[in-house]
Amino acid sequence: MERDVRHTAKGVHGRGFRALTAAWAVSLVGDGVRIVALPLYTAATTRSPLAVSAVAVALALPWLLVALPAGALVDRWRPRTVVVVAHWLRAGVTGLLALAVHTGHATVVVLCATAFVLTSAETFADSASQVLLVELAGEGDLEAANSRFVTVETVGMDLAGPLAAAGLFWWAPAACFALDALSFVAAAIFVSRVPDVAPERSGGDLRGQLVQGTRFLVQTSGLRSLVVAVAITAVCAAAINAMLALYSIQVLGLAEPVVPFLVVCMAAGALLGARLSPRLARRWGSGRVMVGFLLLLGGAFALFGATPWLTVAVLACVLFGVASAGWNVLSATRRQRLTPGPMMGRVTSAYRVLAWGLSPIGAGLAGPLAQATSLGTVYLVAGSIVGFTAILLARPLTRG
Repeated sequence: MERDVRHTAKGVHGRGFRALTAAWAVSLVGDGVRIVALPLYTAATTRSPLAVSAVAVALALPWLLVALPAGALVDRWRPRTVVVVAHWLRAGVTGLLALAVHTGHATVVVLCATAFVLTSAETFADSASQVLLVELAGEGDLEAANSRFVTVETVGMDLAGPLAAAGLFWWAPAACFALDALSFVAAAIFVSRVPDVAPERSGGDLRGQLVQGTRFLVQTSGLRSLVVAVAITAVCAAAINAMLALYSIQVLGLAEPVVPFLVVCMAAGALLGARLSPRLARRWGSGRVMVGFLLLLGGAFALFGATPWLTVAVLACVLFGVASAGWNVLSATRRQRLTPGPMMGRVTSAYRVLAWGLSPIGAGLAGPLAQATSLGTVYLVAGSIVGFTAILLARPLTRG
């Protein structure tokens, strides 16, 4: 008989949330390997900013095209089943990518197509995972749940994954993607052991549900200010992430296997940011702390591109991690608290569309901007935009 969340103890210490955390940990290690290996493989084999930019656009585009209907469908389906199916699909696609890399058939077109399919599946898994997180953690443990998720995400995707990618890429790039495929298989098995969740569902046709979720998001002032802040920040982050591997190789002079070291530095900062953010929010208020994290993020972006010195780059990467993790914990908690349970999938997806769907613009502009000026200019421009956004939205974020 399937276990139901209504008969499972809620909270971050409950068995259900611990099982979900284990699934996250496994899949995120594989994600960390792929997220480093895919742009690194593209940069190493093409040496082209345009090719790197194209793959980055393909990775981000499903958040614009697929995420919104995915969220509405998640509100109609069992979230645990959605996550399991998404993991199995990504396991198969990533396994085929590993074969293509091993046989020398991983052209830029293949890399872009694979990136698009993987992120499309992720849009379903992400919305369903949000439902599972809220239902299993309970209202009282949302800050702790989001802090724990960001911590697990950081350790897996930004620390363990990149370290594994560094060794595997030096040995055989295809092994990076093979490990990612295996991680999805393991995660699917773990998620199948998570208690089933069947939150209240709202009726109506699919189109009406899509409109309802988007309308709620843009008409709720506390959510609207979050969306604007995240949308602008996501565009800038996509631009700097798209150029990270190329900047590290050409400007900082790092060898290809050493590039993931910078991601590890970001992870160290993110662990600190995830741990400190709930405490800072209790003392100073979540709105003020979120504004502070945005200002810190903009300053770190600009610092990274201001000089080709490795020591400065390392410091900037640590600050990246502190600011982004702190912002993610507090903004996710605010969004979850302001969203009714039956609309969680739709509102989450609409939020991702408006917040992340624009990120292909940043990734797409980064290549031409770097080619016309310099790679460092991308970071200086992105930092200036994020800093100005923090100042502009300081009052609504604090009030929200």
